[in-house]
Amino acid sequence: MMSTQRWPEKGWALLQLLLVASFSQTEELVCRLRGDPENPQLSKDGDILLGGIFSFHNKWKNRQDTYMHKPQPPQCTSLNFRGFQYAQAMLFAIEEINNSTDLLPGISLGYKVYDACVFIARGVRVALALANGNEVAFAPSSASCTRPAQVQAIMGETFSSLCMAIATVIGPFQIPMISHLATCACLSDKTKYPSFLRTIPSDYYQSRALAQLVKYFGWTWVGAIRTNDDYGNNGMATFTETAQQLGICLEYSVALFRTDPPDKIQKIVDVIKASTSKVIVTFISPTELYLIIDELSYRNLTGYQWVGTEAWIFDSETAAMNRDHILDGAIGLSIPKAHVSGMREFMLDVKPLSSSTSNKELFTEFWETLFSCKFKESKSSAGNQRECTGHEDVTGVQNSFTDMSLMPIFYNVYKGVYAVAHALHSILSCNKTCNNKEKLDPSTILQHIKKIRFNTKEGDEVYFNENGDPAAKYEIINWQPTENSIVDFVTIGLYDASADKQLSLQNKSLFWAKNSQEVPLSVCSKKCPPGTHKVLQKGKPVCCYDCVRCAEGEISNVTDSITCVRCDPEFWSNERRDACVKKEAEFLSYEEIMGALLTAASLFGTCLTAVVAFIFFRYRQTPVVRANNSELSFLLLVSLTLCFLCSLTFVGRPSEWSCMLRHTAFGITFVLCISCVLGKTIVVLMAFRATLPGSNVMKWFGPVQQKLSVLGFTLVQVLICILWLTISPPFPFKNLKKFKDKIILECAVGSAVGFWAVLGYIGLLAFLCFILAFLARKLPDNFNEAKFITFSMLIFCAVWITFIPAYVSSPGKFSVAVEIFAILASSFGLLICIFIPKCYIILMKPEKNTKKNMMGKGAPKSS
Repeated sequence: MMSTQRWPEKGWALLQLLLVASFSQTEELVCRLRGDPENPQLSKDGDILLGGIFSFHNKWKNRQDTYMHKPQPPQCTSLNFRGFQYAQAMLFAIEEINNSTDLLPGISLGYKVYDACVFIARGVRVALALANGNEVAFAPSSASCTRPAQVQAIMGETFSSLCMAIATVIGPFQIPMISHLATCACLSDKTKYPSFLRTIPSDYYQSRALAQLVKYFGWTWVGAIRTNDDYGNNGMATFTETAQQLGICLEYSVALFRTDPPDKIQKIVDVIKASTSKVIVTFISPTELYLIIDELSYRNLTGYQWVGTEAWIFDSETAAMNRDHILDGAIGLSIPKAHVSGMREFMLDVKPLSSSTSNKELFTEFWETLFSCKFKESKSSAGNQRECTGHEDVTGVQNSFTDMSLMPIFYNVYKGVYAVAHALHSILSCNKTCNNKEKLDPSTILQHIKKIRFNTKEGDEVYFNENGDPAAKYEIINWQPTENSIVDFVTIGLYDASADKQLSLQNKSLFWAKNSQEVPLSVCSKKCPPGTHKVLQKGKPVCCYDCVRCAEGEISNVTDSITCVRCDPEFWSNERRDACVKKEAEFLSYEEIMGALLTAASLFGTCLTAVVAFIFFRYRQTPVVRANNSELSFLLLVSLTLCFLCSLTFVGRPSEWSCMLRHTAFGITFVLCISCVLGKTIVVLMAFRATLPGSNVMKWFGPVQQKLSVLGFTLVQVLICILWLTISPPFPFKNLKKFKDKIILECAVGSAVGFWAVLGYIGLLAFLCFILAFLARKLPDNFNEAKFITFSMLIFCAVWITFIPAYVSSPGKFSVAVEIFAILASSFGLLICIFIPKCYIILMKPEKNTKKNMMGKGAPKSS
């Protein structure tokens, strides 16, 4: 029984297995779409289809999921007229091409346009719908589930993040995608986005242009606000990199997104309020900008200078939101102004939209929002609105749909459609007719689009570079208020990335924040004037610094100098430290008081010596003069004269001849002088030795020997000087080290050995003379000359011993003055000690000028 019951069970299971197998076999021949099909919002049949993805709505909201039924896709909300305008621009271009006999003759272009709702997941989904079609299931012609692309190219999307997601999905299929407003520099990477192109310049150029614009107005301390998406993050990253290269610092950089909670927006405004920078650079979409403006208006925070991108700087809708004048005086970059004949009229003719709109609910929503009315059968929850008749006139409406301030962007959509048309024209070998049998392939179309180069009917050249980007040109826009509080977008300059001078501004009056006509100042530290240099403040950006005065001998002659430049050795910094001035050359000159006094002393010594010589010559036959070899006395007077005169060679600007003359003349004349004194000292000693019984000394040291001894001693010094001048003579030298702000002109000794040999020889003779005179000081004579020679040598040695430390420690020209003083002092010492006593006897005491008195045989002194 049990066995009989098991058979039906087994049979039923086997039947189920066969059914599953049969269905599986059937399904293998059919490709089925997973999920619900996506129908286009706008569509029209044609020989060749183009796709379009635009955001007809700004926001979306997730439907509540009960987990009892299949989850519904997010609901699109907040109708966006800009999306309709972009779609209208695409339709205008297609309509114009279809009516043209020159471009794609005999070929009609159709379209399928989808709403992405600024939602990445939906954007990807509709892109796949454009690639695959809407059929729930189809039987492939071959074993693999493949089919040709439904559209040959896709126009859109507006936002960079959406474009990145869509381009990533369709890139492997080589379906061209041409965006009119996605500017993220990342989209130029052809390894990631091989089929992406655009008719708007990349932010690679816009970011650099913004940085140059900020630098142009001297703003080095700025704040930054960006949309927290690929557009904002990548654009701001490039701006920050370029700004750092130009010496611009960011005090803060904050990001926000439209779905952020209010407390985050408040925190961002707190950052702005606490900042010291007065300029705000934005890489932000209008939707996020509105959130910031509302919070700033609520707190009544104005006076900031806004710098914007093409996303909002010439958008009249954004200007209309500026009711509290937050953005007054804004400056930024926009796409160059454009005019396309017939486009405005086509875009404002909204009735044809009803025939091409597949989704009647969308057209109803559009019509009700455009005219602020409500159809009877409408499901709209808006109350207190008049009833729509369907015959409303758009000319009586003033809103963002009728606003044509974004015509340059509409023109970008127009150029994108024409780029595809020209590529198709080339592929189909069109002349008067086109080759309809040519099989179209998106990858072939993509390659032709990259190579096309054509002019629009307005005369603008259209082409793409190797990255799929157009030429980068921007107009610089300034928001200027008018009498009726409407913002006027005034073009004040141009940025052309291909030009030598990329940034050029016109000589126009600009309006800044709070309608000021003075350029606002936004720096962390004020500019350092010439004469100072920047020293960074610890822990702060490079734009925050202190201005430190340049050190002595250094200058900075430009504003905001990073370092001070040391002056050349012969120059010194002025008082303001902004220029190098030639150092004052210091030397002992005749014009200054000290030089004049020393010169006068030298001449006085010379004259005094001449007077003494005259007296001695006048009384040369008297015993006083004749005693102790009068010839040596006259020779000593001549040498003293030369000593006084040689001091004059030390005064004045040093030159080659004066340097050689001053040291050699000094050395030779002093040796001659001391040789004479030494000879006289020896004569005194020999004279008293000769009075001893049996002494025959004087015959060995007579007048001839005395002259020869003077000559011999002097020749030794002459030989030393010749060797000195031959080997390494003294030379004029600029001493730059002794004083920082002066050049000491002095004579370098050349050979130190020669210099010290000359001085040493003089010292040796002086010391020998002093010893001999000291020994003869007590010899019995009424007029013992040895006493006076001893005093003179004592003075001479004292002067030159004290000269050494005084010379070494004296600065600059004073060392020369010390040397002259030593020469004069020692010369006066010799003159006064040796000759003045004799002159006193000759002139004042002639009764003592007798031989008897000289020999000590005069009358005895009275008691």
